[in-house]
Amino acid sequence: MLTRLKKFDWVLAGAVLVLCAVSLLVLYGIDQGTKETNYFGRQISNLFIGLAVMFFLGFLDFRIFKNYSLILSFLYIALVAILVAVLFWGTKIRGTAGWFDLGFINFEPVELAKIVILLLLAKYFSGRHVEVYRPRHLVISALYVFIPIFLVLLQPDLGSVLILASIWLAIVLLSEIKKRHLLILLFGGVLVFAAAWLFFLAPYQKARILSVFDAARDPLGSSYNLIQSKIAVGSGNFWGRGLGQGTQGQLDFLPEKHNDFIFAVFAEEWGFLGVIFLLSFFALFFWRLIRASLRSSNNFSKLFISGFAAMIFAQVFINIGMNMGLVPVTGISLPFLSYGGSNLLINFAGLGIIQNMISESGGNASFKKEEE
Repeated sequence: MLTRLKKFDWVLAGAVLVLCAVSLLVLYGIDQGTKETNYFGRQISNLFIGLAVMFFLGFLDFRIFKNYSLILSFLYIALVAILVAVLFWGTKIRGTAGWFDLGFINFEPVELAKIVILLLLAKYFSGRHVEVYRPRHLVISALYVFIPIFLVLLQPDLGSVLILASIWLAIVLLSEIKKRHLLILLFGGVLVFAAAWLFFLAPYQKARILSVFDAARDPLGSSYNLIQSKIAVGSGNFWGRGLGQGTQGQLDFLPEKHNDFIFAVFAEEWGFLGVIFLLSFFALFFWRLIRASLRSSNNFSKLFISGFAAMIFAQVFINIGMNMGLVPVTGISLPFLSYGGSNLLINFAGLGIIQNMISESGGNASFKKEEE
C-alpha cells in the first residue's frame, strides 16, 4: 500500500486540496453572514467522502474498465436508466428536474454521466486508434453521447449538455480526426444548438443567453445574476475586501453565492491578487494532468486523462466566464470550489482513476511501456 501511495502524483493531489481549502474558506465566510446555513460543515463531509472515493479508485486497477467491455456496458445502461428515472421522479431545483432527493444528499445523475462517458469514449477510441479516421466511428461515438445529452436536455440542463459535448469533442480531436470530418462536426453542432433553442430550452434559459449581449434589457430579471456577479468581481479591486466582508455576498445581492457564483464571492473578498493565486493552482492542476497524459504508455489512459482535463477546463471556463459576464449563466459549478456533493464526488472519482493509471505505470517519474 505504501509503495502504491508513493507512486501517486502528490503535486496534483496537493493542488486539488489547496482549491478545496479555498472553497472551505469562502463557504465559512458565507456562513458567517447567513446563520441558517452550514455550507462549511457539510462541505467538509463532502470532501472526506470525495477523498475516500479517490483513494478507493486509486487502488482499484483501472484496467477493469480498459479490458472488460461488459462492465462499461452495464454502467452505460444503468446511467441511461437513471437519467430517464430522474425525469419522472427527480426533484426540480431552479427549474431543472435533475436531482434525486436521497434525504441526506441531493444526487445529480448528470455528474455520473460525465465519468461514464469519459470511460466509454476512452475505451472505444483506444481500441480503434488505427482506423479512427473512418466516419462510422465518429457516428457511433456520437450516438453514445447523444442519448445522455438528449435526456439531459429534457430536464432541461444546457450547461451539463455543453460539458458532455466538450468531453466527446476533446477525445475525438485527440484521436486525430480528419479536418473535413471536424467541419462536419462543427456544422452538426450548430444544428443541435438550433434544435435545442427551438424545442428544448425554456424561456428563462433563452433570456439568460440573450442577457450576455444586452444586460440592460432585463436588469431585475434574466440579467440580475449577471449584473450582481460583475459588481462583486469588480468591487474586489487588487487586495479584496477581506474574508466575509464582501457586500454582494454578505447582503444577499448575489444569488447562489455558495455554488454557481462562488468565484464572484471569492473575487470580491480576495481581490485580483486572490484570483491570480486561485488561477495559478488551477494551472498547476492542468499541467500535472497534461504531463500525466503525455507520459501515458497506452491510449486508454491518455484519452481518459486528456478527456478529464478537458471536462474540468470546460467547467472552469464556463463558470468563471459567467461570473464575469462573458458567457450565459448556465448553472455550471466551479470544480473543487462550489458547494455540493455530486460534482465534488465525481471529480474525485476521476482523480482516483487517474492516480491509479499513474501508479500502475510506475509513477510520474517513469511510465513503463505497456502493450496497447
